[in-house]
Amino acid sequence: MLSGYAQGIFPMAEARDAAGLHWLDPRRRGIFPLDNFHISRSLAREVRRANYTIRTDTAFSEVVHLCAARPETWINAPLAALYDRLHAMGHAHSLEVWQEGGLAGGVFGVTLGAAFFGESMFSARTNASKIALVYLVDRLRQAGFTLFDTQFLTPHLASLGATEIPRATYRALLARALTRRADFAAPAVPDPHSLLQRMTQTS
Repeated sequence: MLSGYAQGIFPMAEARDAAGLHWLDPRRRGIFPLDNFHISRSLAREVRRANYTIRTDTAFSEVVHLCAARPETWINAPLAALYDRLHAMGHAHSLEVWQEGGLAGGVFGVTLGAAFFGESMFSARTNASKIALVYLVDRLRQAGFTLFDTQFLTPHLASLGATEIPRATYRALLARALTRRADFAAPAVPDPHSLLQRMTQTS
């Protein structure tokens, strides 16, 4: 798995019940430029409300399960098990939004060097996945990450500042990121005011 990510490819299953996995190497790759995350006024208001708690790696397997709990998914049982193994090795992480004692949203991904490979996110409450992404981007910045790979570009991700780059450009960014070190667990969870101040100063 880690060797595949280091080469610029990533695994997916055809469907939830598929037995095997296949590797993808898109001609164009989605990324989040870490200095260009777009926070709309409405999203900033949601962040300021602070009616949530942000945690990391406290419910990794549950986040993966909830990301796969949709009518169509590319996360099958073998892939979920591999993510659990990577998490145990310190190479896969979740950022979770908790509200009223339950998981309201979250995102998970794989880390290697200073690259974060975003895998999937879910939202059980309005805007929870967007709030997760705001805190995730800030964490990646503070922890020393230089590449946030989203694999594909969706309209939702594009509205937040994600973009698409050619394969060769992506691989050059990946090669540089793999020569550096970053620590996903190091930064403390900031208060909403400090978070938004940092994000607006650098975006």
